[in-house]
Amino acid sequence: MLRPWGALWITAVLLCMAGAQYSSDQCSWRGSGLSHESHRRDVEQVYLRCSQGSLEWLYPTGAIIINLRPNTEPPSGHMAGLHVCIKPHPLSQGSHVFLENNGDLRMLLAEKDQAQGTVTCFSLAEGALFVESVPQADISRRITAFQYELVPSQGPGAHMYPYLHPGLVTCKPCSDEEVLMAVCTSDFAGSGIFRGVGSKNRSPAAVTLSRLFRQKSRVFARGAARKRGWGGRINVPSQCIGHPGGDEYLLTGSVHFGEAWLGCAPRYKDFLRLYVRAQRAGTNPCEIDTNGEISSG
Repeated sequence: MLRPWGALWITAVLLCMAGAQYSSDQCSWRGSGLSHESHRRDVEQVYLRCSQGSLEWLYPTGAIIINLRPNTEPPSGHMAGLHVCIKPHPLSQGSHVFLENNGDLRMLLAEKDQAQGTVTCFSLAEGALFVESVPQADISRRITAFQYELVPSQGPGAHMYPYLHPGLVTCKPCSDEEVLMAVCTSDFAGSGIFRGVGSKNRSPAAVTLSRLFRQKSRVFARGAARKRGWGGRINVPSQCIGHPGGDEYLLTGSVHFGEAWLGCAPRYKDFLRLYVRAQRAGTNPCEIDTNGEISSG
């Protein structure tokens, strides 16, 4: 049996929850379906303007529509080149996720499939996310949660990200222009060798970098005190990987949901010849210094 002060404390907490059902910024949204209890057919509109973020919907009831846009408007006609990729939390449940376009719904993720944490992508021009709750007798333990990213479908190495092009990933080499641009604009760029190859089609390959020109997030860690270089793992299709311990490669790519994905990766000696030619011609978009860092050209 609760003491009087205990009952008052619980009542105060519940009142605070009822008065603050939703919280959001430009990138992420967190809300509760408890406000839908008395009108389950309502559809909440959520607007997010960010390149990446997250959604967390507690006790889902009814439905919400997630309208995603970049934080800066792309040039006219470039919106179709942007894709939305979502990755559900392994414990996400309580809702189906659809793609909504002018009232038409297409299933993206059924509730039962979200535990796999598989990334799903679609073109931003195709519509908005429609998240609909699954009727449950008890919603107290249901939370729908996923991360999202806005990903360009074009650019250096974009053809290597398998979730943008399911079943169409190839090992097509990047052009000279793409390689030079990749060094300057990729989420990471460095030179190194493959140390180990995964057994699955897209399992991460272990790499050791002797030079690290840039990295967006700390996907590569500096070696121990007596070891030089950086170590980490890069996701790469097994048919595109080099031989462990073989040639040194220029390794560039993107970071999605905390994981590194390979983009343009020519042999490093070939890249050096290309870089020297471009430098003499004055066409390098950026410059690499001898310390393994780059600066705008």
